[in-house]
Amino acid sequence: MGNYLNPGNSGFSNMRNDVYVDKTEMIRLINQTINTPRNLTCISRPRRFGKSFAAKMLCAYYDKTCDSKELFDDLRIAKADEYLKYLNKYDVIYLDMASVLGVTSPEDAVSYVKRNITEEVLEIYPEVKEAEALFDTLANLVTYTGNKIIMIIDEWDSPIRENGKRNTKRVSVIFTLFI
Repeated sequence: MGNYLNPGNSGFSNMRNDVYVDKTEMIRLINQTINTPRNLTCISRPRRFGKSFAAKMLCAYYDKTCDSKELFDDLRIAKADEYLKYLNKYDVIYLDMASVLGVTSPEDAVSYVKRNITEEVLEIYPEVKEAEALFDTLANLVTYTGNKIIMIIDEWDSPIRENGKRNTKRVSVIFTLFI
């Protein structure tokens, strides 16, 4: 379990120990885009509406390095026909841009992300060929494993806010991308 690649289900598991509002219908929406041309999903909500919580839920559902069946069996998604088809079947990359900016500058964020994700991929899958571009390294991972990657990007607008290029209210977005 890495910081970026396959973060596991502990984040969601810890949150389920408290009062939980079932948002797993979101998973059904995303499942409908797998293996379709609609391979990019943007979930936009106002600040403090549980986007980071939802991102951890998506990680727990898709991450192939953990068994999350018990976490989801009593939730709405368990009633969906495709529930088990996608549960814990993918490598997941979770990227929280606010956390990235906590350790690097907006100018260095891209190289930081590329370096750290590439290091984790190569540590977990040493047989994967590193490429100059992160996308190409991830494509090599897909070729090696024969499985798509789900990338979840939380707080993607943090670099924009930090640079002060836009004077907007804080509205975060979760992106899921199937590579």
